[in-house]
Amino acid sequence: MALVTLLEHLEERITLLHETSATLEAVAQALFKSWFVDFDPVRAKQEGRVPEGMSDAAAALFPEAFEESKLGLVPSGWGVKPVNEMVEGIYDGPHATPPEASDGPIFLGIKNLTGTCLDFSDVRHIDEKNWAQWTRRVIPQVGDIVFSYEATLGFFALIPPDMRCCLGRRLALVRPLATGGCAHFWFHQFVATPFQRLLDKHTVHGATVNRIALKEFPTFEVLVPSEELRVLFDGAVAPLWAKIHANQKQVEALSGLRDALLPCLISGQLSLGEVEAETLAA
Repeated sequence: MALVTLLEHLEERITLLHETSATLEAVAQALFKSWFVDFDPVRAKQEGRVPEGMSDAAAALFPEAFEESKLGLVPSGWGVKPVNEMVEGIYDGPHATPPEASDGPIFLGIKNLTGTCLDFSDVRHIDEKNWAQWTRRVIPQVGDIVFSYEATLGFFALIPPDMRCCLGRRLALVRPLATGGCAHFWFHQFVATPFQRLLDKHTVHGATVNRIALKEFPTFEVLVPSEELRVLFDGAVAPLWAKIHANQKQVEALSGLRDALLPCLISGQLSLGEVEAETLAA
């Protein structure tokens, strides 16, 4: 295997993983939009049609009519409540930056948010001895939803499994309820167009940067379907996000392998055969 071919093989695997994750996320977002933005199942039942692509039991969870609400026309019986009534808590990150370390827990920054995911291609680490200080307010855990509220606005991401990190400046965190929290449902509502428009409406335009007043965020109103529907949606998309997070870890491993082995190969410290073996192992 020639050097160019080897590098192409690595890049193709990385690209394929990115494309697969993008497709999976698009599927999850399309389902949320159909059910909770366009209300396709409700419109179908209102018109006397059978909702497409779901079981009779799932279709029965959707009402057959609409009613007025603070958010406009919504399916009958669905609620509208402030964010803080539907989650365990909303936590601000530190307002400073710790000394950088060569390894250790990740110090999340706005640069690590892509809009709907986390990107670990460029991370800052903090030393273990500083961990307690920088996690005084909250220790991010799997299922939490981190978001940006200053400078770059409206970016949200789910904290993946097995990630030890702390919040950076201009970041905050929504923690879903411990039982029946439906983190994926709330994440998708936050990144959907209606909530993003709400954020735009409440954006404070400053002289240097724009921001969302974090003290007001808990009062922002969200659509609240029945618990059964929230659980149904969460269960449908959770496997997609599990695969996305698994793909992300594989991308990190392959990217790290590429970046670490290429200088060794060029300098002659490793043979091409050794590099091929490392690539197959990843």
